[in-house]
Amino acid sequence: MAINYDSATALVVVDVQNDFADPNGNLYVKGGEEVVPLINTEIAAARSAGAHVVYTADWHPESTPHFAKDGGIWPVHCVADTWGAAFHPNLIVDGPVVRKGTEGEDGYSGFSVRDPESGRVAATGLAGQLERWGVRTVVVCGLATDYCVKATAIDGVDEGYRVVLLGDAVRAVNLGPQDGEEALAEIADAGCQILQN
Repeated sequence: MAINYDSATALVVVDVQNDFADPNGNLYVKGGEEVVPLINTEIAAARSAGAHVVYTADWHPESTPHFAKDGGIWPVHCVADTWGAAFHPNLIVDGPVVRKGTEGEDGYSGFSVRDPESGRVAATGLAGQLERWGVRTVVVCGLATDYCVKATAIDGVDEGYRVVLLGDAVRAVNLGPQDGEEALAEIADAGCQILQN
């Protein structure tokens, strides 16, 4: 993976949290832990080139329409201040964190959240942070390809950024066997560049 990092570039690390990246997590993404050393390498490269690093994190209340027990589709995961919501212990965390789903919304994209009942969409703090930094290129990696990574990458394009996805540093939930591959196709169709090692 060769990115020309500079001060107008931000590496966005999506949801590398225990519930997704640890085999004991409530919504474990198969192979999720494998992205951690790859992402750490990218963080080091970004930092050494003067680029920015920002992290997104699901940060849900105990009850939310996002969860199956409350009418949604997902097992309980990434409840605020729990082990599952913490970043994977081997992940280098060296930058601001944008938390999503804090009020019970669906928080797939790092850029926005959506109320699952009213459908109202609201911005997170991510775009504002990138604007303050003068970012023009967003490099996306993390979990999971077919949900939060896809939504963040596509929203990044919609926000006007050049978006690069690190194809080796993502993994898919794959509720359906082709979900990950289909998500990569959607990301590419949206105008994102996908880099594979």
